[in-house]
Amino acid sequence: MSSNLVKRGFLSLLGTQFLGAANDNILKQLLIFMVIDGAWSGRLGAGGQGIVGLCFTLPFILLSGYAGQFADRNSKRSVSVLVKVIEIPIAIIALVGFWTGHLWVVLGALVALSCQSAFFGPAKYGMIPELVEPGDLSRANGTINMMTNIAVIAGTVAGGIIADVYYGQPDSTVGGANGVLWLPGAVMVAVAVAGLGAVLFLVRLEAGDRDLKYDWNPFATYVASIRQMSRSPLLMVALAWGYFYLLAGLALLIIPEYKDVLAISYSRTGLLLGIMGVAIGAGSVTAGLVSGHRIEPRLVPVGAVGLSVFFVLLGVVPPTFWNVAGFIFGAGFFAGFYIIPLQALLQQLSPDDERGRFLGTANGISFAFLAAGFGLFAIIKPRFGFDSAPQRIFLISAALMIAGMVYFMLRLRRSVFGGRPILRP
Repeated sequence: MSSNLVKRGFLSLLGTQFLGAANDNILKQLLIFMVIDGAWSGRLGAGGQGIVGLCFTLPFILLSGYAGQFADRNSKRSVSVLVKVIEIPIAIIALVGFWTGHLWVVLGALVALSCQSAFFGPAKYGMIPELVEPGDLSRANGTINMMTNIAVIAGTVAGGIIADVYYGQPDSTVGGANGVLWLPGAVMVAVAVAGLGAVLFLVRLEAGDRDLKYDWNPFATYVASIRQMSRSPLLMVALAWGYFYLLAGLALLIIPEYKDVLAISYSRTGLLLGIMGVAIGAGSVTAGLVSGHRIEPRLVPVGAVGLSVFFVLLGVVPPTFWNVAGFIFGAGFFAGFYIIPLQALLQQLSPDDERGRFLGTANGISFAFLAAGFGLFAIIKPRFGFDSAPQRIFLISAALMIAGMVYFMLRLRRSVFGGRPILRP
């Protein structure tokens, strides 16, 4: 790995991103477990985890345009410090909600945490080209995706362990007979404080455009950015990147269903989600290393094919814990090949003074796809039987991946996959 990636600024970003993603996943995973068959089972209806997912994603869709403007108007370091300060009181609200057993307080904390994360996204991805050399973009993105997915592992596995301790022995009361009600919130507060400590080591960064005038229409930035992005391959790259999140949304909600299908604990179910995170991280790093000092778009169809194959295997092979774990690992590994070149292309093709807005728009697109995945899950899950739902939904995911791969390959075959130089818009 180039020494450029082990400097203070990039290491601080890695630590900040790791702790923020871990906290997001601890809260989201705990809520999903609790509404499936835990403390708040049935409170949100069949497929209630889809509602949790929508509460997590909608703030990203509504706020990413503002967040992109905010990241361009201010130093991305200042933006990052601000959002990490705000994370601490949000964690305290979650602590109160879990301790008192109020679902709506915890859901409110999830929405607030999503708003905070939405403002970190464009600053986070926008500062990478400011912290590393252009030739290190692929490896830098591979590294930060690896750390993000290790954070997903930590958050989801911790979420499973905390769920077992929080809920205790199931009965009619929140927390069960032996539940430790303060534990979820206490962990979140500790992680938030550690995240604030990590972000303070970020190096000084200049604002991209101090004279930028805010547009308070939440969708105006998207419209203007999409028009500019459509003049180059950038828009189609953003759509291809976002499309992955449609499938990720389905996977994130269907994997917890294996708790009942395989008759396993919250902790082992969290381990399955953790395996997916390990795999995406490993695939991201591998894609970055294979790319070297270039951006290698030809890895995208390789990733799409691998994802499709493992989704089909998850759909047709009778599930056991170990074959599900193995197939999830395979799908996650190839997901890294799919997303890393697209993410690096987004950063390379975005002009310096508009990078925050373009990446904010790309972020909004990706979370719109993620929300679509959650919404699709809420619609199709009740139509399938208890035992067959995971397999059938993974088959739907395979069909969607194949269709998306064909479409984006045809649209980008000359400008991106044809081997010609890619120019900024």
